[in-house]
Amino acid sequence: MLQRFKLPSGLFPVFLTAAFLLAGCRSPQLGEESIGVQVIADGTTQQVEVQAGSTAGQALEAAGVVVSNLDKSDPPVYTVLGVGDKIRLTRVREEFATEEVTIPFEQQFARNESLPVGETRLVQPGVSGVQELTYRILYEDEQEVNRAVVKSVTLQTALPEIVMVGAQSAYAPLVIPGKLAYLAGGNAWLMEGTTANRHPLVTTGDLDGRIFSISPDGKWLLFSRKSDKSPDVEINSLWAVSLSRENASPFNLGIKNVVHSAIWTPSSANVAYTTVEPRSTAPGWQANNDVYKVVIGDGWAGTPQRIVEANSGGVYGWWGLELHYSPEGILSYARADEVGLVDQQNGELKPLLEITPLQTRSDWAWVPGLAWGADSQTLYVVTHAPPPNLVNAEESPFFDLTAASTANKAVVHIARQTGMFAYPSASMLRLSGEERAYQVAYLQAIFPEQSETSRYRVIVMDRDGSNQRIIFPPSDAPGLEPQVPVWAPQPLEGQVRDFLALAYQGNLWLVDSGNGSAFQVTGDGLITRIDWK
Repeated sequence: MLQRFKLPSGLFPVFLTAAFLLAGCRSPQLGEESIGVQVIADGTTQQVEVQAGSTAGQALEAAGVVVSNLDKSDPPVYTVLGVGDKIRLTRVREEFATEEVTIPFEQQFARNESLPVGETRLVQPGVSGVQELTYRILYEDEQEVNRAVVKSVTLQTALPEIVMVGAQSAYAPLVIPGKLAYLAGGNAWLMEGTTANRHPLVTTGDLDGRIFSISPDGKWLLFSRKSDKSPDVEINSLWAVSLSRENASPFNLGIKNVVHSAIWTPSSANVAYTTVEPRSTAPGWQANNDVYKVVIGDGWAGTPQRIVEANSGGVYGWWGLELHYSPEGILSYARADEVGLVDQQNGELKPLLEITPLQTRSDWAWVPGLAWGADSQTLYVVTHAPPPNLVNAEESPFFDLTAASTANKAVVHIARQTGMFAYPSASMLRLSGEERAYQVAYLQAIFPEQSETSRYRVIVMDRDGSNQRIIFPPSDAPGLEPQVPVWAPQPLEGQVRDFLALAYQGNLWLVDSGNGSAFQVTGDGLITRIDWK
């Protein structure tokens, strides 16, 4: 039985209005007024009749034209048409194509002071690279209108052509003991016997200078090379090359991401090192604060042995720690908040001296410079001195050079306000009468309160801090950049006292620690690292 429903009288006007609105929103129906429009597509022109209020898309559909997602309609398909309007459809299609292109190699020139001026020598022939490019090509009515690279893959990396250019200097040669290696323009060089006898060791141009060290027996050079991968994937890798064989090829140790330390054990061909993990954020890594050892052989490296597990590394531990061996093989470490010894048997870090960390307010951390005395009983450490007023201790601009005895635990400040990059360095042990003596060199900031940006001068003193004297550069000359002074392994014939090797204004200088006599050895202005054994 049907029931009748009566709409409340108050709602009837609302219902009636809604009905009219719905009727006005419906699509045009047959029988209503029609309009003529023109459709131009696929090389033909059609006259079609559509209902008034139709869109360009409906007109194309009425003309039997199928529109793809890429096709372009003028006017757009959502446009409402009027009488006599024209709709022009442009057919658009895309295709992808690949091609291999040649990457031209670069030409690099390296100044070589072992060659006469004007003479050149090809060290490494250039090799062009190969790159595969994938293009997206757009066609409008079969006419190409756009071609864009959407993918690029390097199939073969280009190798630069390296040409040595003669730059023989007029500096008088000096007879030198041992082997002196230096890093210039990303390449490693060796001097032996005399400063005039120099030859290239590694000419790849990619040594990053983080690690550059000759083994104590003078048989190997340990160095680091930049990675060809993205820095947030791999920073560098460790390599070694023989110094005993001519034209020896460097070999990869299979060790990566060594930023702070890789040092030789004094009595064997072992290397201790610490690693980091690459990061895309500053400073570019997160330190592991671990310690490993690896043995180096003739063209090979053993399996690394972990000595200290990865750890947080204390205050500013993200930056990392640095390692130092004493002449007798005691392994020490320095980090932003302390200096101590590495227990190589139990894998523990044993603090010796607490350091007030420096608040740099930046993406780097200060690690105190450290050096062992030649007797393996004294550590020379750059310490963060307290401020003279109520400034926060971590913001103090002052730094001292401190001697810490591992024999009696005594701690003595032997030089005040040296600057943060004093970098002490001890000479070889010498017999002076019945005393076993040695000297200590360190850098003195010209402006101690702005030592982060200041230049420095080299000061030499006796091991107890006495007899301090500035030896280089002269007071009327610009200071040198922060670096670790490198002592000669033996006395130089005819000179007063032990010599120091320094990089000054990009050149190698040898300086007599006794009278300050200085000898410029190179003139290419490219030297950044030095070692001498």
